[in-house]
Amino acid sequence: MKQLNIKAMVVPARALLFTLFFYSVAAYSQQSDGESASHSTEQQSAGTTSKIQLPASAFASLPEYESVSLSPSGRKVAFVRNISEPEHLALLSTFDLDTGKRFLLVKSDNDEVKLNWFRWANDETLVISAKFGSRERGTRYYQTRLMAMRYDDQGVKPKVLIKPRRASFGSSAGGNHMSQFQDNVIDYLPDDPGHIMVAVDFDVPNMPSVYKIALKNGKKSRIEKGKRQIRSWITDQQSRLRIGVAYDYDDGDVSIYERKDNDAKFRTLFKYNSLKDDGPTILGFDLDPNVLYLRKYKGDKLALYSMDLTSLEQTLVFADDNYDVDGRLIYSSKTREVIGVGHAHAQWGIHYFKNGRESFHKGLDAALPETSNFFQSFSEDENRYILYAESDNVPGIFLLGDRKNQSLQGIFETYPQLNEITIANNKKVSYQTRDGLEIEGYLTLPTSGEAPFPTVIHPHGGPGARDYSGFDFWTAFMSHRGYAVFRPNFRGSSGYGREFSEAQMRRWGLEMQDDLTDATKWLIAQGTADPSKICIVGASYGGYAATMATVKTPDLFKCAVSFAGVSHLPKLAYRQKQFLGGDLVVENQIGDDKDDMRARSPYYNVEKVKVPTLLVHGKEDRVVHVEQSRLYADELEDHNKAVTYIEFENGDHHLTLGENRKRFFEEMDTFLADHLK
Repeated sequence: MKQLNIKAMVVPARALLFTLFFYSVAAYSQQSDGESASHSTEQQSAGTTSKIQLPASAFASLPEYESVSLSPSGRKVAFVRNISEPEHLALLSTFDLDTGKRFLLVKSDNDEVKLNWFRWANDETLVISAKFGSRERGTRYYQTRLMAMRYDDQGVKPKVLIKPRRASFGSSAGGNHMSQFQDNVIDYLPDDPGHIMVAVDFDVPNMPSVYKIALKNGKKSRIEKGKRQIRSWITDQQSRLRIGVAYDYDDGDVSIYERKDNDAKFRTLFKYNSLKDDGPTILGFDLDPNVLYLRKYKGDKLALYSMDLTSLEQTLVFADDNYDVDGRLIYSSKTREVIGVGHAHAQWGIHYFKNGRESFHKGLDAALPETSNFFQSFSEDENRYILYAESDNVPGIFLLGDRKNQSLQGIFETYPQLNEITIANNKKVSYQTRDGLEIEGYLTLPTSGEAPFPTVIHPHGGPGARDYSGFDFWTAFMSHRGYAVFRPNFRGSSGYGREFSEAQMRRWGLEMQDDLTDATKWLIAQGTADPSKICIVGASYGGYAATMATVKTPDLFKCAVSFAGVSHLPKLAYRQKQFLGGDLVVENQIGDDKDDMRARSPYYNVEKVKVPTLLVHGKEDRVVHVEQSRLYADELEDHNKAVTYIEFENGDHHLTLGENRKRFFEEMDTFLADHLK
């Protein structure tokens, strides 16, 4: 891996004492936490001439450090560290940059209780979201809870800010409703640092009221009662409750309400049907409370607009003729002005249109020319900052900067165990499909060997998502093993405009599947892929695409790997309908014709499969039910097809548990080596 020319780490990596969510203090020795995973040499896998072969676990590890954030003063840093010895844990801790003291706050095994996110509420207090799994009548789902801790509360239980309670019997919920999501903080009230503003549906399910909650003791006062089918609320930069977004789960109608302040009456800004119309998405307010930012279509691509709330005049702020502008607003920590918008195809992933941060960002690029450099966090005065530096072959390094002192120091590495190898670069390419559509994707070739390579087609999940350049641990692992890896942004992927993204609707297994076939044939024609050594590997929707490939193009691939994949569309539709608004999602995305869904389901076409399949699924998956892989594995076995099925007892949809991620990569490593020799 390329090494950045930065100063030595300033924050020691040692484990002390952590408190378990809702439980007691546990101690871990410095040796067990400080030791990194061994870098033992393995026998080379097929297709590579690299001298160093790291174990699969080196790539499967969770990032050693993540979510690094400065306190408002810039004098403290909070971060999560993931360790694997003596057990897999996520550790939330803080570091006082003035005193050099470390405080280890909470730990999570990411099993029963997950560390969902955290944020500085003020310079002394962290607000923490915890997520845990629940089940009702066979349906698995997640709940969240909100807690607070002082930055130095080592050995102290987190304070639960919202006490779990059922609705009163006088409410429309009839006493049977328990709020599922209790961590929806809509404003951190910078002018009132002892409180936060939270939207939670105590009384009417899925119609949240807004409360002001004291961080010290959890005392709350209601600011606005839930009404008008409003599902989400937005405040302005003066912390006034200004926008309510209503959604009708029966027909998809959306109403966006606005008012001048907390005491004024709401007016309707927009009204549209989300399934039929191109309505706007509200992003937030500028420092000027009369200026609202929204995203809507300009032709076929999403663009950023500002709106004068007096005249209701809309002004185009930024558009890209080739891609959607689909990121969040970027605010100045110092002035609270909107200074830019996130855009994947802009430099640094941000299009700046205000403030002087752009020239500063360019200066950092000059200092670190080998990486893409992203601001992770700023102090309130914007003097200190956390920078995240990454490239295709640099997994990611966090740096602490000080503009006044003109210093920049490396503090954390995400994958230090990969330092001793060279990671392959990604190349953005495009190919044409059989119907003339141009598809972009990212091709990664091994750092050694010659074409044609044994190759892995690696479709992303979603399918309403997309792949990007930059470090990807799946791709890095497979290319390290000597495989060429191709990640196509097939039709249905996000970011390429309305027509492209909506091409997924009721089309799973059809044209979007053909895009993967065409990608594979293009790689063969280019001389990149060895036609006798190609496998397809995916997770979630990508797992569906992998298994569907084996029934639609049974002679094209040598094997398929599906993690948490879909195989049975009627079952997927049935499960989705158990959730609020699920009927609309199923009807529009998957379809409602059972015969058509069966025709597009690997489960019902298993007799066509000719190649071995590896299926892996977590029993506690709350996105794609484990039955999708269980049923398909049984059907493959019944038809005497080669299948390996592995089920993780406590596994979720995202390979959150380190031991599961390690096991999956080891199994995939062996499986690919067996079939791509």
